[in-house]
Order: sequence, then structure tokens, then C-alpha cells
Amino acid sequence: MVNARVFFDVEVGGLPMGRIVFELFSDTCPMTCENFRALCTGEKGLGKTTSKPLHYKGIVFHRVVKDFMIQGGDFSIGNGTGGESIYGGTFADENFIVTHNKPFLLSMANRGKDTNGSQFFIVHVVFGEVVSGQEIVSHIEGLPVDRMSRPLQDAKVVNCGELVLKIKSKGTIALYSINTNTKNEKIVILTPDKYNVCLQQKNEKLSKVVRQSPSQILIPIKRRRKKRARKGML
Repeated sequence: MVNARVFFDVEVGGLPMGRIVFELFSDTCPMTCENFRALCTGEKGLGKTTSKPLHYKGIVFHRVVKDFMIQGGDFSIGNGTGGESIYGGTFADENFIVTHNKPFLLSMANRGKDTNGSQFFIVHVVFGEVVSGQEIVSHIEGLPVDRMSRPLQDAKVVNCGELVLKIKSKGTIALYSINTNTKNEKIVILTPDKYNVCLQQKNEKLSKVVRQSPSQILIPIKRRRKKRARKGML
């Protein structure tokens, strides 16, 4: 079983910061991971208790504590008092197999035992980790905050979704970012030989397209800019 990977495209103060990629520990916390994955894609429609779209797109990191964590996920109110799970309201703690033993772990934020909704930590139940974009998490962690620990500049998720690896009919490997509110974006296509070169030799040119991963291709590549037509040419 390959763990799911999802992403946040983040901006701070209206300026694009880049992409954070999470690997979800679906093998140990399947229910918690499915909740987070579906909130990234927005595929579940409206919440039963909030009547708001079950989607992380547009959320802000409403609480930041330096050297501890950043918190987000309140898609209904935005201040840490709202949000809900895809199952309606809250759901029970799944397990505590994975512990907080290193930075950049992804955890549920709740109000006590068995009150998990949509809010999360990045540093109660650990269900994933940041595998790309750690520098963005660190930047958000260092933002100036008010007395309620809310950043003075909005750190906002402007887009999010799931990353899906597909083997194409001609033997190429394609990575897609899936988001129900936008067209599926094909991020990169690689032939198997180039994929192997990237993994084995860490080819610098290819590393701009694909980052090495223990299980699958990781993330982001920038879209190539279209060449401008020369003057006098149609």
C-alpha cells in the first residue's frame, strides 16, 4: 500500500511562498488520513454541521507558536473555533502508534479526547509528515503574531489537492495534482529510464522536475513559460 500524498500551495501576505507536500500514514491511521485527504481535494461537498464546503482551499494558519507548531484547518470560521470532519462533526482518536519524535509531523488538533474535526498541527494523533516544503513551514512559524498567536500577515492555503501517480500506456510515468474545483493539472511526465537516472544518480537537471522519494515521485515542478513570439512573426 502506497501512502497518499497531498499538497498545500501557500501564500503569505499575498505573496506566493510555494508548495508544502504531506505524506499521510494511511497504513496506521486510515480514517484520519482519509479525512485530511478529502479535505484537501474538496470532494465531499458541504459539511453536515457547518454547511460550508469541506475543503482546505482558502484556509489560513490561524495560530502560530514559534518553536512549537503552526495550526490551521478551520474552514468555516477561520479563528480556530470552527471546522468539522468529512464524517460530520468530530470523530474519535484513531490510535497513538506514531509519536512526536521529530519535527514536521502532521497531527490532529482537537479540544480533548475523541473530538477530531478538520483542524491540524504541523510539528494528538500523528497521521502524516511534511516531505517537501519544510522551509515554508519554518517561515510561517517565524511570522510575527498578535497576543492570540495569530499571524499579523495571513498565511493562506490558496490551492490544495492530492498527488496521484499514474503509469501511462506507453510506459511513461505521470504525476497529477487532483483538485475537484479545478482541472486536473498534469505536473510532469517521465519515461522510466529518466526516472531511474533521477533516483540512482540524483541528476541535477532532473531533480528540478522530480525529487527522490522512497515510494513514488514527489512534487512540484514549475510550469514552463511559453516562449514569446518574435516580432514580425505570426
